[in-house]
Amino acid sequence: MSSFETMLEKYAELVVKVGVNVQPGQVLLVNSPLETVEFTRLVVSKAYEAGAKYVQVDWEDEKTTRIRYEKAPDDSFGYYPKWQADMMEQLAEGGGAVLHIKVPDPELFRGIDSSKVSTAVRAAAVAREKYQAYVRNNKVTWSLIKAPTRAWANKVFADLPEEQRLDAMWEAVFLMNRVGSEDPVAAWREHIAELKQRQEFMNNKRYKSFHYRAPGTDLRVEMPEGYRWLGGGDYNESGVYFVANMPTEEIYTMPHRTGVNGTVTSTLPLNLNGRLVEGITLTFKDGKVVEYDAKSGREHLTSLLDTDEGASYLGEMALVPYDSPISRLNRVFYNTGVDENSSCHFALGSSYPVNIEGGTKLSKEELLAKGANVSLTHVDFMIGSEELEIDGVLADGTIEPVFRSGKWA
Repeated sequence: MSSFETMLEKYAELVVKVGVNVQPGQVLLVNSPLETVEFTRLVVSKAYEAGAKYVQVDWEDEKTTRIRYEKAPDDSFGYYPKWQADMMEQLAEGGGAVLHIKVPDPELFRGIDSSKVSTAVRAAAVAREKYQAYVRNNKVTWSLIKAPTRAWANKVFADLPEEQRLDAMWEAVFLMNRVGSEDPVAAWREHIAELKQRQEFMNNKRYKSFHYRAPGTDLRVEMPEGYRWLGGGDYNESGVYFVANMPTEEIYTMPHRTGVNGTVTSTLPLNLNGRLVEGITLTFKDGKVVEYDAKSGREHLTSLLDTDEGASYLGEMALVPYDSPISRLNRVFYNTGVDENSSCHFALGSSYPVNIEGGTKLSKEELLAKGANVSLTHVDFMIGSEELEIDGVLADGTIEPVFRSGKWA
């Protein structure tokens, strides 16, 4: 077996055992690009070895997706198959697990009318609202992972000769997921323990608010009563531990929906469903975006903010040191799942109910009353840099440094 094949097998085992943590007798759904077929077959094999009862692979092909936007009738983009949404709900209700190999081409919708994409994204969000609630409340075990596709590698490693790009991408994916260590599963357990320590430290501090400062950023963020920092992974309803994002370097929580004031500027491009938005600036008053701009892709940002009322409020804040393993690769990955783990970030849209005490048992109205945000969407955007400073403010008004020069103080 070549060293690449060995690494591939270790990675497949890692995502099955640590990411979705497949349990004996469980059904697993894998969403996979056609291009990652070799790796996906290994994942299926490892899932059955772990005792899966049934593994379903949903193959995705971006060229087919693009054909729809080029050829389908204009009035068809509001359609989303109910049977597809029903299937996802049934899977969650039956205690299934979902593994997404998520690598959208950052240039996929170049030249496509932005409103078509926004309409389709919204239709899917509305149809899958119940399933997404299961996801946010940890009723279903899920994990988002990365595997190289040609389009993604071409974008990220455009400076390399074309024949080297896929290999460079695999190397980066292995590195950011600690696959090169002797025992990646053990390395991940250690990594998660470190994130847990950080999370407990922040939870014990009980900061009432935070003050973010960087070039183009001066933002004050108040926290809701009973908020919780989480990081690494979490337990599903049946008590099974899973890691929803691989790689992950963040600890995250929810800000108070109406407690955000000031301006924040993004530091990395955002790949918004195959459309790039760069240089985002958002100004908040009492939690709501009241002014916004972008150096490019502003119209895509507009359609995101127009999704629903909650899309103009923050639902998540996450802390990631600027010197994380992904930052050290010194690349923009044009993929939120990777870039968000090299940089502090916020998310517009829905909060995760798990980030507030007793949140998973609350209705939408009760969540809003407690200061959580509710929306059909949830989109992370990156704000970290080596110039970011964050202060934490305690209940008695004491100000303490949390981040200095983009790193933990």
